Amino acid sequence: MLKHEQIEKNVGLLIVLTLLVVLWGGLLEIVPLFFQTSTTTPVAGLKPYDPVRLTGRDIYIREGCYNCHSQMIRPFRAETERYGHYSVAGEFVYDHPFQWGSKRTGPDLHRVGGRYSDQWQRAHLINPRDVVPESNMPAYAFLEKSPADAGGVEAKMKALRMVGVPYSDQEISGAAKMVEGKTELDVLIAYLQGMGVEMKGVK
Repeated sequence: MLKHEQIEKNVGLLIVLTLLVVLWGGLLEIVPLFFQTSTTTPVAGLKPYDPVRLTGRDIYIREGCYNCHSQMIRPFRAETERYGHYSVAGEFVYDHPFQWGSKRTGPDLHRVGGRYSDQWQRAHLINPRDVVPESNMPAYAFLEKSPADAGGVEAKMKALRMVGVPYSDQEISGAAKMVEGKTELDVLIAYLQGMGVEMKGVK
């Protein structure tokens, strides 16, 4: 049997054994999640992003909103009292990739959907200090003048369907029309207004 000293002195053997331990540990942690229904089954009422919200999500990611706002409420009293029900895996089944994050320069946005009106969201995004005087968030007024990209949404929905998002052919074929005529600000607000609404009212 190999002694500990022999393993430590043989760099090649140490690397191989370390990789085996990490691989085995990773398999034990990750593989069971694929068979655990709470991580693979959508929560009640969860639907895939419609074309408008999906386009808004792209704007949210492009503008780096997740760099200052997390979308994961942790299961602690201080968090749930401020933001609402803690986040559960079944809410993120259709997110590719999910936007959890841990940075909070601004508040967590996971339950922001429906908390404020569309008009409030619009004013806040155009000039945050108009509604939150102490805010250090940058203004996104330029989004109001930028038309949302309707051209790529159908291809994106097809790609998402390949990884398990249940879009129908009919939903995909009508996607571009739903986005046409909207600004980037419109679609971003639509995305924000749908965040975390499925678990609202759940204690």
